Amino acid sequence: MSSSLLPGAAAAPLPPGPRRRFPGQLMYMLNRDRLTFLRELATYGDVAHVKLGPQQLFLLGHPDLVKEVLVTQNRNFTKGRGLERAKRLLGEGLLTSEGDFHLRQRRLAQPAFHRERVAGYAQVMAAYAHRTQARWQDGATLDAAEEMMGLTLAIAGKTLFDADVEGEAGEIGEALTAALELFSLALFPFAEVMDKLPLPWTRRFNRARARLDATIYRIIASRRASGEDRGDLLSMLLLAQDTEGDGGRMTDEQLRDEVMTILLAGHETTANALAWTWYLLSRHPEAEAALHAEVDAVLLGADGAPRLPTMADLPRLPYARAVFAESLRLYPPAWVVGYRAIGDCEIGGYHVPARSLCVMSQFIIQRDPRWFPDPERFDPGRWTTEHAERPRFAYFPFGGGPRQCIGEQFAWAEGILALATIAREWSLHVAPGHDVTPNPVFTLRPKDGVPVTVHRRHTRALS
Repeated sequence: MSSSLLPGAAAAPLPPGPRRRFPGQLMYMLNRDRLTFLRELATYGDVAHVKLGPQQLFLLGHPDLVKEVLVTQNRNFTKGRGLERAKRLLGEGLLTSEGDFHLRQRRLAQPAFHRERVAGYAQVMAAYAHRTQARWQDGATLDAAEEMMGLTLAIAGKTLFDADVEGEAGEIGEALTAALELFSLALFPFAEVMDKLPLPWTRRFNRARARLDATIYRIIASRRASGEDRGDLLSMLLLAQDTEGDGGRMTDEQLRDEVMTILLAGHETTANALAWTWYLLSRHPEAEAALHAEVDAVLLGADGAPRLPTMADLPRLPYARAVFAESLRLYPPAWVVGYRAIGDCEIGGYHVPARSLCVMSQFIIQRDPRWFPDPERFDPGRWTTEHAERPRFAYFPFGGGPRQCIGEQFAWAEGILALATIAREWSLHVAPGHDVTPNPVFTLRPKDGVPVTVHRRHTRALS
């Protein structure tokens, strides 16, 4: 499926797609149930088209077309409407910034996510996962989604900023949930005008942002006052000079945007991935049993006493990795990405006008039977046995191209270590008959959390 930029291309027939029967119908359908809307749109083919108000939207459903946007023609695309709106919360952080500024900021932050540095974070990841599960009581009912949010927030705060935010996890979680309500309205016409009106949800968002800012600016002020180089990401950002700009250091506002982006967006995605993993394991006891067998074999000493996993154990935990990979396939936290065409181009044989939005959904493509037979089935074995060669972007939970998630290796290590640490001690059971459904906002959250009953597996627990 080759494509090329065609600045002077003549108008061509639009791809197939639904046509509205009355004004606002398609916009209503999208905002009522986003996943169902995208799945129905995908039935029109690998390139589908819909007009939402003044916005031309192209849904791309083939891995080769995803590659066109993320890699081959990436210079002709900029962030879509959702991430443009995210600037209200994240500012000009790594997730939302563009162009040369984004490249400079990414170069500054990249060393904090190198493999060697991630290996140094492993002890904190396992220790914090141990602290989380140590508070649980056998037979208690808790929300696995809330527990994982607190865990990943604490890990991100400690490893990247050497800051203790564990005690603020509840307040930060509430503020983040309130802020994410903003993204439910991202595609509405005139949403930017609505932002300026004293509406209830606007006031809630402003209060939530102020609460999050209070934590971020406290972390920055504390480190500036100490003047200490602790070798973490915050120290790198504080000490870095803009050699390609005015030679100055980052302002508090620039630091705030980067810390906000990495602390919140980073912990949110891994927490959701872990929450969905516990849900899937509860629904598939044979997979849970296989995971328990693996972690017992790796983490039980000769005397039967358990120990915490380390970075060196990751190659010895292939099934744990497969479980996490399959969870990311079925319930990718980053469930959709959208990029706006800067100039006219061609994608999949169709002319895409400038300012059109090209949307690619991990949730849709990673459930395509062409790449994953019996795609709705949770099957970690897809990742532990020989399988048919898949196109590169048949599976892209961390995106791809120049904007691929900077924290991918961090997330894999954190997810597997947390999974192994908790599964070593506990079995988590979702109540029979209780079905957890996805809530596709900025990330793919489990709607109403993941209520589970926890059962201790071993009487000799980690101390």
